[in-house]
Amino acid sequence: MEDKVLMKGNEAIAEAAIRGGCRAFFGYPITPQNEIPEYMSVRMPEVGGVFIQSESEVAAINMVYGAGGTGVRAMTSSSSPGISLKQEGISYICGAEIPCVIVNMVRSGPGLGGIQPAQCDYFQAVKGGGHGDYKMLVYGPNSVQECMDLMYNAFDKAFEYRIPVMILGDGMLGQIMEPVTLPPMKDMSKDIRPDWATDGTRFGKQHRVINSLYIQPDELEAVNHKLFAKYDLMAEKETMCEEYLCEDAEIVLTAYGTVARIVKSAVDMLREQGHKVGMIRPITLFPFPTANYEKIANMSNVKEIMSIELSMGQMIEDVKLSVNGKKPVKFYGRCGGNVMTAEDIVAEVLKEEK
Repeated sequence: MEDKVLMKGNEAIAEAAIRGGCRAFFGYPITPQNEIPEYMSVRMPEVGGVFIQSESEVAAINMVYGAGGTGVRAMTSSSSPGISLKQEGISYICGAEIPCVIVNMVRSGPGLGGIQPAQCDYFQAVKGGGHGDYKMLVYGPNSVQECMDLMYNAFDKAFEYRIPVMILGDGMLGQIMEPVTLPPMKDMSKDIRPDWATDGTRFGKQHRVINSLYIQPDELEAVNHKLFAKYDLMAEKETMCEEYLCEDAEIVLTAYGTVARIVKSAVDMLREQGHKVGMIRPITLFPFPTANYEKIANMSNVKEIMSIELSMGQMIEDVKLSVNGKKPVKFYGRCGGNVMTAEDIVAEVLKEEK
């Protein structure tokens, strides 16, 4: 039997990043993700990596741009308003096709808001929160183990597609403690720098330029088409989704992240009362698992879908687009740092049934 270690979600993300090959971390403290840079400040020197607490979030993301451009596995982490400050740099990184990992442990907003958990950064994460047409590969883990598993392979995905990967969690996920199985350390001694990396190894022979500035419209248009072809490939190969008791469900609840755990408990409670309720959970928030929702919408037993979120309703837009009018889509949410209980969800579903 594999040994398990008790860790916070934030700690699991940090340890998984190191075991997954991260050797450069740049960040700035903000609640509720502070355990990530704190953990990295201790562990990175132990593995021969670099840890820098930058002077600001803007500085941190541009350090990621520089380090990632040399082919190093680099990352940053922050929370909501800190991610907003990074948006210009994130757009530049996407335009320059630099692989990296960005972690957002979401807090309630808008503005400085509060330090309690929320899901109000969904639009920012999956729609391209900065300027220009771009996307990232976005994961929405729902447990400490899933934080570990998704983060462990995030750099591999980032380099496969030359794209930033975002882990979108929340303050609740970052702070809860659960037993996790630790993956082995990846052997980075055999890591070969990609041929696009600006590491100086071909100085005098071939210039390597990483850039997101394209003055000629035709050239920039070609770049955009190249990026979106990549996103289409990701949708084909990387989409992840969980379905729970949907086979005979008349009402299907949908949620992501930690909220999906509460929803699953509500589904079990409703099933015990004789109600045919199921759940669908996107694990990749971009690419969104549209095909899974289309399948649910085409099931004759399904009467309606309900999107349950810690926001005023953001993921519901992708749910509605996927369902394409075939089934009614309702909404139930809490915000401001308030978190619904399983009993709240049960009451909302029973209200819909009347």
